[in-house]
Amino acid sequence: MTRAYSTKKIGDKGEAYTVSYLKKKGYKILAQNYRKNYGEIDIIAKNGDMLCFVEVKTRHSNTITQPYEAVDRRKQTKIIKTAEAYLIENKLELNCRFDVSEVFVDKESLKLEKINYIAAAFDAQNSGFCF
Repeated sequence: MTRAYSTKKIGDKGEAYTVSYLKKKGYKILAQNYRKNYGEIDIIAKNGDMLCFVEVKTRHSNTITQPYEAVDRRKQTKIIKTAEAYLIENKLELNCRFDVSEVFVDKESLKLEKINYIAAAFDAQNSGFCF
């Protein structure tokens, strides 16, 4: 019997797996689901002196396309604009990067199968804040 999980439940599970992964790697989680009218950032984490804005894409392991492909230019623009708002609100001037966490889960149980973490998956050309 196939369970039908909502997209939100699958996404929340992927974010939880990514938070756990990042903590094990020594990252400090600063915020989750940071929202503005024009966008959202799934996870904001600090790794040393690097501020990481993380987009999490969760898929079943038998997906045809790669999860990172869903982070197109339009989505990147929204994430960059939201990251700039976070930096301004928190009066931060740090090196930052934009990462994508591809999380693969079992279709039946949502058990973690694999995380493919892509550091610096895209950059904020001309953002004025990062780099």
